[in-house]
Amino acid sequence: MSGALAIIGGSGLTQLSSLEVERQQIVRTPYGEPSGALTFGRLEGRPVIFLARHGYGHTIPPHQVNYRANIWALKDQGARAVVSVASVGGIRADLGPGVIAIPHQILDYTWGRKHTFFEGPDHPVTHVDFTHPYSQPLREELLAAAAQIGEAVVPDGVYATMQGPRLETAAEIDRLERDGATMVGMTGMPEAALAREIDLSYAAVAVVANHAAGRASSVGGIRFDDVNVILQQALARVRRILEGVARHGDS
Repeated sequence: MSGALAIIGGSGLTQLSSLEVERQQIVRTPYGEPSGALTFGRLEGRPVIFLARHGYGHTIPPHQVNYRANIWALKDQGARAVVSVASVGGIRADLGPGVIAIPHQILDYTWGRKHTFFEGPDHPVTHVDFTHPYSQPLREELLAAAAQIGEAVVPDGVYATMQGPRLETAAEIDRLERDGATMVGMTGMPEAALAREIDLSYAAVAVVANHAAGRASSVGGIRFDDVNVILQQALARVRRILEGVARHGDS
């Protein structure tokens, strides 16, 4: 699939240092304003559009992100594939702090978010298939890029999307595990579903910032100073994976 690769940066990833920036552009959409101006440039020679999900000053909490405007703006400006970078808490034992995973499924526990483009009197009832919420070809590209640079990643995971902005209780994490979740975050939905609605190939790179509440080193609480250090170290590795995806062809 030809066209620009869009990268949505989550917590800790408000810019791509290796991106050769060509311009920034404020984009208006029928759904309001995106989280910020889109940054256009080239990564390893490939056209890339970058957007910081929480704003470039990290001021927009997960439940107030305008997901519809973000996804619409990226598609409108020529993106054909979207890689979402998101920090998560690890539930499964192999998802400890610093681990990078490529999730394959989603559980959605959010509420009150604008979660579809198909609403209002001018839109007929429209259903989209969401059996497999992430694009398998794009997931395979991410896994191949990681393998080519020798970066170990966990090749699967079930991403539970919570409302936020608070973190979860230990009991909530127990419930999520019973439901089949292996990691927990706050931004996976409705972003993935909106991309599906407008035929944008979409996959996620999940960076484990901490053990989920009540687990291992987080049994007594989550230490945010540790989270920030781990996140920055892991995101440097994520940038190399993204460069590999850009370098080895269209998604």
